[in-house]
Amino acid sequence: MQELATGMEAMGGGPIAVSTLYIGLNVLLSLVLAILVVRARIKTETEIGEGDSDEMRRATRVHGNNVEYVPFALIALIAVELAGAPLWCLHTLGAGLTVGRLAHAIGLSGSSGRSLGRFIGTILTWLVMLVAGGLSVYYALT
Repeated sequence: MQELATGMEAMGGGPIAVSTLYIGLNVLLSLVLAILVVRARIKTETEIGEGDSDEMRRATRVHGNNVEYVPFALIALIAVELAGAPLWCLHTLGAGLTVGRLAHAIGLSGSSGRSLGRFIGTILTWLVMLVAGGLSVYYALT
């Protein structure tokens, strides 16, 4: 527990200092993706929905996919941090989620089909969710 307290002081304090960092980064990423949806709407003159534009469909799916996965992963990260997981574990999960979502956004923004970015992003996101979910159950039962 001392290691956790020392690590939180180094991060600026607070009971969920590490999670707060990754919450902030992922909120900013989500905002950028939302702005890209608005930009695509203006460019394609699509008032509502996706219209007939592949660019519009991709922009809305990139943002939508991010919004579908990130909240659950961040909730699990908060739970694991509150349970006392080591800092290296928290940063690995938080960075994995953030890099994964960024890679997925870049991959899907460039192509509606398969891409390395989409693949890496999906694998990283699912891995983070699997580990964080598993750790949440583990800490709850111990």
